[in-house]
Amino acid sequence: MRGKPGRLSALCGGALTAVVLLAGCAPCVVPAGAPQLHYLGQVLLAPGTTFEGTVVGGLSGISYDPDRDCYYVISDDRSAHGPARFYTMRLAVSERGVDDVRVTAVHPLRDEHGRTFAPRDFDASPPVVPPDPEGIAFDAGRRLLYWSSEGERRTGDPGTGPVLADPWIRTAGPDGAYLGRFVLPPQLTMSARPTGPRRNMALEGLTVAPDGGMLFAAMEGPGYDDGALPDRSRGAPTRVTAYRLGSDEGPPTPVAQYAYPLEPTPPDADPAQTNGLTDLVALSDEEFLVIERVFGDRPTVRVFRAQIADATDVLAMPVLANAAVTPMTKTLVADLSATAGLDPLDNIEGITLGPRLPDGRQTVVLVSDDNFSPRQVTQFVAFAMPAE
Repeated sequence: MRGKPGRLSALCGGALTAVVLLAGCAPCVVPAGAPQLHYLGQVLLAPGTTFEGTVVGGLSGISYDPDRDCYYVISDDRSAHGPARFYTMRLAVSERGVDDVRVTAVHPLRDEHGRTFAPRDFDASPPVVPPDPEGIAFDAGRRLLYWSSEGERRTGDPGTGPVLADPWIRTAGPDGAYLGRFVLPPQLTMSARPTGPRRNMALEGLTVAPDGGMLFAAMEGPGYDDGALPDRSRGAPTRVTAYRLGSDEGPPTPVAQYAYPLEPTPPDADPAQTNGLTDLVALSDEEFLVIERVFGDRPTVRVFRAQIADATDVLAMPVLANAAVTPMTKTLVADLSATAGLDPLDNIEGITLGPRLPDGRQTVVLVSDDNFSPRQVTQFVAFAMPAE
């Protein structure tokens, strides 16, 4: 499973072979004839929707359960509008798009003592730091869920000192009960110094390979040690960590890690915004669909088909800035910002594979995070992937 150092095609599938110096990544050019995702349609959740006393918003990750034909959708609410939680939803996905969405259940996420997570209180002693849930992945074979938190990093409170909470990946039952946790690589340890993950740039994407043998966890953006965030002049590397599932030898530990090359932000983007990886879904144990998103009044949202191929295993590399490594390759398969009929377009943060259509095409379902803002929307967007 570990990638081998070497030379590989350029970032977006061209013929050039090169080891990339990860000081910044060039803009992606779509190869002629690249397979594209076909837009089917979307449905919006009614603004202010509530369910069993919780506000249905902040939807940041989604994962499909084919046996029950339902979706598990995690909220990034830090227990402010209800306990940290995920929802079970049903979507009517067809070649016509998404005709309906229904919330059928809500499940609080629980800690190792069986308790729900309390709201944030930085003034308490010690500070109360709830998780920042971002990714969710359903393991169909084991009937388990994996979920991730970005953690917390606050250094600007001189009266109380820094508030630090490491990111995590945890295992939960279908009811949200705590079942265990993963061991994270050292690059994901929070620090008050400019090292480790940036705030709100840690674990964002989570996916299980179709055969259930591997889990992959992706950071939204580079940590301090891996260089600057993407801007309008250059991209940046972020990390995708691989875990092998199914071992009885204790908590899962990382077995490999790869550099994923983020695009620069578009020339017309707000200079204060950056590009980030918001989720990924595994097509195999080496190939993925990956969302990159630049947040704004109309976000820039693109879906890439990415491969590990001969990417360098960077698990033992504490620093990626200016490192000569072979990153994952990728090809642009959908630019939601330029997709005809896709309006509105909001803050897309989650992606999963849905049911197959009668013609054999695989549906791809995405969800947006409305940040609990009345100026934003919660949308479920459906695409079809060409049959292979």
